[in-house]
Amino acid sequence: MTTRDIDDSVRAELDRLRGSIDNIDAAVVHMLAERFKCTQQVGHLKAQHRLPPADPAREARQIERLRQLAESARLDPAFAEKLLNFIIAEVIRHHETIAANPAAAPGATTANPR
Repeated sequence: MTTRDIDDSVRAELDRLRGSIDNIDAAVVHMLAERFKCTQQVGHLKAQHRLPPADPAREARQIERLRQLAESARLDPAFAEKLLNFIIAEVIRHHETIAANPAAAPGATTANPR
């Protein structure tokens, strides 16, 4: 069966649901951008005070907190943990970059030019 063979009512429902998914994806991207703006500020503060880029105790608390939030939201906690670990790794990479170049502008972009 091809997408051309789909009933019009099914196609309309798919389009409606996909529109919602697209909106949610956009919101997720914007929320991540806001999160990274905050973590960039944390990175600059850590660099100014010669604090380490990583904070394993905080990371563990955040992972546990996110797992609990995921459970209450009926989202797989293991998936939520993987996602947060990915984000944390990126934040630490940013903090290491900032620590290596403390003169970097506080508002520098977090975009990866690759």
